[in-house]
Amino acid sequence: MNRDKIDHIRNEYCGMELRKKDMHSNPIHQFNTWLHQAIECQVPEPTAMTLATISPEGIIGARIVLLKEITDNGFIFYTNYQSTKGRSLDFHNQAALVFFWKEMERQVRIHGKVEKVDSEKSMQYFQSRPRESQIGAWCSPQSQEIESREVLETQLKEMTNRFLNTERLPLPPYWGGYSVIPDEMEFWQGRPSRLHDRIRYKMNNGQWKLSRLAP
Repeated sequence: MNRDKIDHIRNEYCGMELRKKDMHSNPIHQFNTWLHQAIECQVPEPTAMTLATISPEGIIGARIVLLKEITDNGFIFYTNYQSTKGRSLDFHNQAALVFFWKEMERQVRIHGKVEKVDSEKSMQYFQSRPRESQIGAWCSPQSQEIESREVLETQLKEMTNRFLNTERLPLPPYWGGYSVIPDEMEFWQGRPSRLHDRIRYKMNNGQWKLSRLAP
């Protein structure tokens, strides 16, 4: 693409003011407020988040995953533990998340330690998914090279037949949830003249400390 066609693309942000005094003392509670507002505003895919991890080779990888639960301690998503992100998290149990709700001119950045959720919780979520998605989890050797699309189609047929008379599919042994337990969170609100509001929460001796950052 010609450089001139992208370097002049600009949008003026006109979001509402973000003030420390209006923020909840707990960033997870503040996040819940913003998420519910995004849902009410019918933001497309409000639970979509960028997940960044570090591989054993020190390579940073990022991809979009879906947030499935918020607890008092963290943010839960589910995946194949043998995938690229799963192997990266086994090696380096730190990750970053980014939510971007462009319709509301808002962004949330999260960093923290990652822990696997227990298998019972993973089972409960897995069996709540559509049956087709459950079978899909059994079919796909996620992140591994395959010769063609037909490999997946064949696996789909085999697994569909395998579980034809099984009412509740078992949890694949390589599949489950992760919880990102934050030690730092930043709330960003777009403002005019690129003077955006940024409020950061940082864990310090077991307490959240709030500060304002320059845009």
